[in-house]
Amino acid sequence: MVITVRGDTELVARAYPLFASVKDDFVCAARDLTTWAQPEAREAVIRRLSGGGPPPFRVRKLLSPAALADEDARRHLWEVVAQGAEVRISASPLPHETIVLDRSFAILAEVAPPFGGPREYTVTDTPSVVGGVRMLIEAAWKAATELDAYLRSDMPQLDADGQAVLRMLGGGHTDESAARQLGLSLRTYRRRVADLMALLESGSRFQAGMRAGELGLTG
Repeated sequence: MVITVRGDTELVARAYPLFASVKDDFVCAARDLTTWAQPEAREAVIRRLSGGGPPPFRVRKLLSPAALADEDARRHLWEVVAQGAEVRISASPLPHETIVLDRSFAILAEVAPPFGGPREYTVTDTPSVVGGVRMLIEAAWKAATELDAYLRSDMPQLDADGQAVLRMLGGGHTDESAARQLGLSLRTYRRRVADLMALLESGSRFQAGMRAGELGLTG
């Protein structure tokens, strides 16, 4: 069987029986978390897979570093891991999205049309295709890094000054109060806050605090 479906809605409608029949293994390889263009379709499949609790089968997600682009994405992945899934980050190029169900079915996403419109998906149970796709994913999975290890390997190194500023931010101090406690001018303190935000790749002080906590820098 090889069928082509157009758009997320048709994919969910046609592939629901496949998702519902998973017994042993669900693996998804994708460049980022936007694996389906319509969030409601993606959430519908997630609900169908989870059933409101830990999945009764092995769930793996293989992603590129682009999946860690912002705090919301990182937080989502930690939640996925907490629910029992395995997440790894691959340094090798990955497809837009490929799903393999129980070594029996493969779902392959085409590149999104450059000027909008529904994306096409190929659904197949052809053994040679499914087996080939599975082998490629398994090879990439073995070479990939666990989410926690990947984040810690990319952990920024904070000196004593950075740690002190981080504590001030975490304590909710005003700039004036923090600068005074650290014996710095207000201008110097704010410059160090800006440097810290850049180091933690954060767009706000709140994000910097979240990122620091995620990396274990606040303990």
